[in-house]
Amino acid sequence: MEGGSAELELFRQRWREELAGGAKRRRRETAAELPAGPQSHPSEEPSEPGYLALARGLLDGGVPPDPARPGPQPGPQPARPAEEPPGDRGGGGGDDLLGQLIRDLNEINEVPFFDVQLPYELALKIFQYLGKTELGRCAQVSRTWKVLAEDEVLWYRLCQQEGYLLDTSISDQSCWKLALRNCRARERTLKTNWKNRVGAVSQLPYELGKVLSDVHSWDGVVIAGYTSGEVRLWDTRTWDYTAPILEPVHGPGDAGPQPHVSFVRINSSLAVAAYEDGTISVWSLMFGREPIHRYQHNQRIQALALGSEGATVATASGFEVKVESPNDRGFWQTTGTFEIQKLVNFLNLVPDVTGSPVTVAAAEDIVYLLKAEDPGKILHSVYGQPVTCLDVSAQEAAFGVKTFGWLLNEPNQILLYNLETSQCLKKMGNSIGDFTCVNLQNSPPNMLVTGNKDRRVRVFDLRKSESLCSLYAHQLGVSAVQMDDWKIVSGGEEGLVCVWDQRMGTKLWEMHARHPVRHLWFNSHSLITANIPDEKTPRGASIMDDDLTVHRKYRGTIYAYEFSVEQLAVESILPICRSSYDEVSGYNYNIGLAVPYDNI
Repeated sequence: MEGGSAELELFRQRWREELAGGAKRRRRETAAELPAGPQSHPSEEPSEPGYLALARGLLDGGVPPDPARPGPQPGPQPARPAEEPPGDRGGGGGDDLLGQLIRDLNEINEVPFFDVQLPYELALKIFQYLGKTELGRCAQVSRTWKVLAEDEVLWYRLCQQEGYLLDTSISDQSCWKLALRNCRARERTLKTNWKNRVGAVSQLPYELGKVLSDVHSWDGVVIAGYTSGEVRLWDTRTWDYTAPILEPVHGPGDAGPQPHVSFVRINSSLAVAAYEDGTISVWSLMFGREPIHRYQHNQRIQALALGSEGATVATASGFEVKVESPNDRGFWQTTGTFEIQKLVNFLNLVPDVTGSPVTVAAAEDIVYLLKAEDPGKILHSVYGQPVTCLDVSAQEAAFGVKTFGWLLNEPNQILLYNLETSQCLKKMGNSIGDFTCVNLQNSPPNMLVTGNKDRRVRVFDLRKSESLCSLYAHQLGVSAVQMDDWKIVSGGEEGLVCVWDQRMGTKLWEMHARHPVRHLWFNSHSLITANIPDEKTPRGASIMDDDLTVHRKYRGTIYAYEFSVEQLAVESILPICRSSYDEVSGYNYNIGLAVPYDNI
């Protein structure tokens, strides 16, 4: 370090001497030529060239003149003595400017920044703590920093942290910075389409199924059960409406009509249906239409639950809760059978559980936590205060409780329990009406959204136990609700689906259909709603097999909304305009109404 400082000081001294000698030599030459000029003025002093003044000013720690400054330029200032070191100035900025000059010379000579002091991997480790804005600023410092700031590893990590392209590897994209930019642009477009209701809406009809009994969906795949005993699937991700029909439990040779479907559930690998006669059928989405597992209850099924991941089915019939799952060899077996004291109203499987499955069951005014090692554990019990709704996440359970109301001046509340400690964490809400639905699993972290019979949708912050917003939503009460980081979608008993801006607390748009909204699900680009009638056999209106167009208003409807900008206009035609006319049983009212032309 001492040798380098000495060489730098010697370089400065020689440069000052050369500048001083050149200036004296130029003044002598100018003074010798002055008498020869016809219009010379002896009083005028010769001025040194601009590059000499600029170099002298930089060496003395000054600021270079601004050529864009208007007005007359001042005359040449007397130079500082060559013997005076720049560090002796009062400002103390000479060394900084000279050091900056030396660093600029190093940049010009293409000396990399980190090659001497830090290896590339260590520099990359430092840069990974920066965000998009900081990386963009660092890319403007030098060419070496630009290479570091645009490394694919950094932008791949940013893309994963923001939730884009999670199922891809770093080798799938050639430029992850561009991929992140495209993902953010698509997200902004989808958000605009959601707010302005720009997209396609389609119905998922099935005339032979008679009345709709239950609907469930997972990641755009919809399963529907009907009073005819049939179960049907749709995949809205591929915009495919030729839905396969899952084979019923009862064969064609069985006498009598098929039992109605009571409940249906679906996840990434399984589809499950429960029938009125207590039969449970399990299908694999990979192996075809034949059930891979069946089992029977002695009484009617009251509740059905399917794990969000894996293959675990829980059913409640009478005073019994049964849990079924396959073993390591793929053979289904009964994991646990639990006897409880009252009839089950709500049943949920706890997600992301290793080992034996954990089930949460609400039976009137008692909430059970059912485990194989602790079969009869009671999570909550208050006599005379029934549970009105239930939802669970990996660590917590939230449920609504109907209290004695005005009799004891105690309003209805939402209780939040920790599943590990079985302790009540929060008590939220003070409502006169009953809480009819709650969504904890699909809500953002530390957030909870509920629906109530008092026509309001409430969003709670679990950290403060406070209501962030209360929206007056539906005239007959809220029946289904879900939210994400900026919007809320709610369904009501009157058949209205409303989309709300959470932060503004305003309604963006609404859609109406007959019958209550019993199922509601959405992701970033699609929305699925189901209007399911309460009356499965309308009085005075028997639905005849030979006239399928009679009493369509009693059947219920399933709607699929698509807000993706990649959706083609041709694919947005409603199914009524895309009939193939190949249905021979019954009357087909799809009579080819619009373009594109159908295949007849």
